[in-house]
Amino acid sequence: MPTKIEKDEITGTDTTGHEWDGIKELNTPLPKWWVWTFYATIVWSIGYFIAYPSWPTLSGHTTGVLGWTQRGEIAEKLAEAKAQRAPFVNRIEQAPLDEIRRTPDLLNFAMAGGRSVFAENCAPCHGAGGAGAKGYPNLADDSWLWGGKLEDIHTTIVHGIRNANAESRTSVMPRFGADGLLNARQIDDVAEYVLSLSRRATNADGAKRGEAVFVENCVACHQEGGVGSTEIGAPNLAANIWVYGGDKATIVETIRNSRAGAMPGWTGRLDDATIKMLAVYVHALGGGR
Repeated sequence: MPTKIEKDEITGTDTTGHEWDGIKELNTPLPKWWVWTFYATIVWSIGYFIAYPSWPTLSGHTTGVLGWTQRGEIAEKLAEAKAQRAPFVNRIEQAPLDEIRRTPDLLNFAMAGGRSVFAENCAPCHGAGGAGAKGYPNLADDSWLWGGKLEDIHTTIVHGIRNANAESRTSVMPRFGADGLLNARQIDDVAEYVLSLSRRATNADGAKRGEAVFVENCVACHQEGGVGSTEIGAPNLAANIWVYGGDKATIVETIRNSRAGAMPGWTGRLDDATIKMLAVYVHALGGGR
């Protein structure tokens, strides 16, 4: 309960009349500089509310006298950048891929744009610089499942691989073990033969038996000698370049259960000029033909 106001005996300052557990509250006013600073912030806030967008409404917010927002400033800068890029983008849209490669200024622009697009959209799977990872092809070597020419790369980017796009690249390897097409002994022998194609077989007799099984079941796609075919996306098994791994256990697993890696088609996600720049960049990573 409040008590009567009195002067504190020690400080000589009036009390507020409140006391708790024998402790009296002094009536010490705030410093004038603090009070005036507080008033100034109130005035500033009122001015800010008038000048800039601030008050929320049911359908948005007030725009303010100045109408400035960071979002609007960013939109203006993006529009300026787009206008600056437009002459090059328009030329790239109209130019064939090989012409872009032959024209220095277009090539430089495409490489810069493609590098940025690759980092944002492709690097999470294919790695920085296209080095690849287990299950994701290395785009910097010269081994290509679907061809390494500019046009091939462009088609792959546009339509993707094994996706809902009706024109996507599609190849299906049988599950030789899971579907009972080959028994465990035959799968082991074929794996030895595949290893022998890159001089890594550990069982010469098994590799010899596996060759007959390979000819009967695999050569239609992987071709004689396992050199593969870019027309149907069959890997070159003699190049010792592997997407999922080239050790025997991994090869056996691939033969037994197959692989079905997928890649999205980027048409509709990226515009035509951007896809062209991306194709040019990927082609230039080191393995393009």
